[in-house]
Amino acid sequence: MQNARLSAASRCVALAAAALASGCASTKESVEDKTAGWSPNRIYAEAQDNDKSGDYDKAIPLYETLEGRAAGTLLAQQAELDKAYAQYRNEDKTGAIATLERFMRQHPASPAYDYALYLKGIVNFNDNLGFLSFLSRQDLSERDQRAAKEAFESFKELVTRFPDSRYAPDAAARMRYTINALASYDVHVARYYYQRGAYVAAIDRAQQAVTDYRDAPALEEALYILVMSYDKLGMTGPRDDAKRVLLQNYPHTQYLAHGLNPPDQPWWQLW
Repeated sequence: MQNARLSAASRCVALAAAALASGCASTKESVEDKTAGWSPNRIYAEAQDNDKSGDYDKAIPLYETLEGRAAGTLLAQQAELDKAYAQYRNEDKTGAIATLERFMRQHPASPAYDYALYLKGIVNFNDNLGFLSFLSRQDLSERDQRAAKEAFESFKELVTRFPDSRYAPDAAARMRYTINALASYDVHVARYYYQRGAYVAAIDRAQQAVTDYRDAPALEEALYILVMSYDKLGMTGPRDDAKRVLLQNYPHTQYLAHGLNPPDQPWWQLW
């Protein structure tokens, strides 16, 4: 009886998978049929209309059709990039990244390579933020740290390889924001350990922030946590060294007078 139930369940799974595959194939076939007599320009115009109206489920298959019909042309490259953006807007982050990575692999000399890097950074940066809205008080440290680091690497490659790109200034600003956010995250963790008496762990995390993220605003607090953690452990030599570095870099620091509650200053400021 149990085997019969398992067999029935297996048939259901197989039927569901077949139905899903059939649905995908039907969508592709319907797009191919619809555009059978269309020119590449007409396909692109139709995809753009759907894209602009937010109908990404219709736009994406059209872009894919155009990639095949106009293979080897700049229009096909444009379609691939537009598809990645549509996937991103359609909340398919994984699909967008895969499309962009394939584009960069296949078209290393493309005049739009800088845009591909920029868009990859944007997708990883945060798919809920619009152009330059990252200047608000939203805390990137609460988001996925690996994605933030990957965004930074994309922006860094863009700024390094294409310093004159129209996207370079915004990429540089987002790099600074990301560094500040990642440093803030490490300092937040260091503060958590310190306040709970885990001084060795606090030292490790604060030191990591100091080593990895130079000049980020959060490093002032990281150095203070080092001073206090070493003091709690009775390590006067490292404590005095950390205090000297703190005062050398932040001569007007208020942490020594106010502790971990200095007057509010936004960690995300870029200067």
